[in-house]
Amino acid sequence: MKRYPGIFLRGAGMGAADAVPGVSGGTIAFVTGIYEELIHTIKQFGPSAFVAWRRGGLPLLIAHLNLGFVIPLLAGIAASLITVAHLVVWLMEDYPLLLNGFFFGLVAASALVVSRHPLDWRWWHIAPLVAGLVMAHFLPALMPLITLLGSQEIMLVVGGAIAISALLLPGVSGSFLLLTMGLYGTVMQGIRSFDLGLIAIFGLGCLIGLFFFSRLLSWLLHRFHTGTLQLLVGFIVGSLPVLWPWRELVRYQLGPEGQMIPLDYRYLTPSDFAMLTGEPSQLTAVVALMLVGAALVLLLDRTSRPAAASTPRGANKEDASDA
Repeated sequence: MKRYPGIFLRGAGMGAADAVPGVSGGTIAFVTGIYEELIHTIKQFGPSAFVAWRRGGLPLLIAHLNLGFVIPLLAGIAASLITVAHLVVWLMEDYPLLLNGFFFGLVAASALVVSRHPLDWRWWHIAPLVAGLVMAHFLPALMPLITLLGSQEIMLVVGGAIAISALLLPGVSGSFLLLTMGLYGTVMQGIRSFDLGLIAIFGLGCLIGLFFFSRLLSWLLHRFHTGTLQLLVGFIVGSLPVLWPWRELVRYQLGPEGQMIPLDYRYLTPSDFAMLTGEPSQLTAVVALMLVGAALVLLLDRTSRPAAASTPRGANKEDASDA
């Protein structure tokens, strides 16, 4: 019972992060010490749950699905998404530099936190680190291909599967991938207006993505724990350019409904940004919020480290063949 408020708040943090393009709820889960429990709990939702129910009834099913963790976490995510959707739209429109500055500091510090976790780093772990960097860089550029599917219903299902999978990866923003797919505005408007039809279609895609991707991540964490963490570090570091406050959109395309889908940015210094746009760079305020975001992550990591150290089930050793 004592865990519930803390889990709810972690879920609220994940929901708030996933409402912002460029930030991942998986990052919040990692720095608050619940990442591996989250992955392995999601994996339990499947045929094995039916077996548990047949063997031990409702009590065993509740334990098998770890509902004492799942229910407050989902409640926090849902509450945050419903309330933060309005706030995020306002901040993105009126204070984009400040919002990006805060999350740039948060994600940069998250990369530092994740990189400290592996205890048995070896030279071959450079490979998954580089792979994460490359995938984080090129993945958004592939997302506009989703528009070739034509039907919005199919796009929503596929987009939901991809976005929810990104939620499970620290450093990969499901919201930003939705933005590059041209679906971000549609989904956020659907959530804000409680469009049950759109939410149901998008939710179906999310369920499909959760079912398959959680099993893949769980297997990787069991077999190649340190290598998988290095892959996640690559994803986090590779996502930082997306959050750089001072940038200029240089290439985009229009989606099926005429919405702008960003494809490429030019990254500027604060002074160049001010000269190019004629707007103040807000350097002092942005740097201050970067430091606030970084400090928040480091504080969360310090306070949640005992819980992370006792994380069950997921923190297996590297493959014995590498010993």
